[in-house]
Amino acid sequence: MIVRRALLLVAVLAMAACGAGQPGPPVLRPQVLGELPHDPTAFTQGLELDDGILYEGTGLEGRSQLRELDPATGALRRAVPLPGTLFGEGLTVVGDTIWQLTWRDGVVLEWDRATLTLRRQVPMSGEGWGLCRDGSRLVRSDGTDLLRFHDPVTFAETGSVRVTLDGRPLTQLNELECVDGQVWANVWQTDRIVRIDPADGRVTAIVDATGLLPADRRAGADVLNGIASLGNGEFLLTGKLWPTMFRVRFG
Repeated sequence: MIVRRALLLVAVLAMAACGAGQPGPPVLRPQVLGELPHDPTAFTQGLELDDGILYEGTGLEGRSQLRELDPATGALRRAVPLPGTLFGEGLTVVGDTIWQLTWRDGVVLEWDRATLTLRRQVPMSGEGWGLCRDGSRLVRSDGTDLLRFHDPVTFAETGSVRVTLDGRPLTQLNELECVDGQVWANVWQTDRIVRIDPADGRVTAIVDATGLLPADRRAGADVLNGIASLGNGEFLLTGKLWPTMFRVRFG
């Protein structure tokens, strides 16, 4: 079922990229500006740069972590494990707080940013996949075509929007990055990233990152997942168990 769903998703994205007979969102390519090393044992679920620190959330039961990285070198500065067997997912920074999702554990974690100590676990409905901050609200993906909005202090759900690509529902939205009122989303099990207008859920651009990680470096690597805005139109891209982070522009 998962394979069938992934193939259908690839077909939908491919139809959009080819125009499907009608003008669709533009298809962009990542232009590589530089590379940084990335821990090939890190099952990347969230990536965000804030105030000169690159935060990474990793997954897998019993192996999930919250990490601080040096954005200039990719070096690990600090790491703390998630409690028990919680499966970590996306994260975002709000002031002195880091919110980190869990996959199917029904909670979101509130961390103290300065000390990386866990303050509390807040109940959450549905699955947690990606998370980012869009102004005065948080945006969460849950693997469906839904983007959910949350209060940045309490994490109470405040609304939602359904994502569409050329009028069709787009599911499997994974790691998120909010930039200038738009939401960039990795699409699970593909090499695509989509840009979404959260006002109405429309996909306004597609990034085709096919071949970003060369074949000779793909041994043991999983899917593309991890996008962090560096400002000035630049991003860091990586994936689960990837050995490299790529500094890119989309064009």
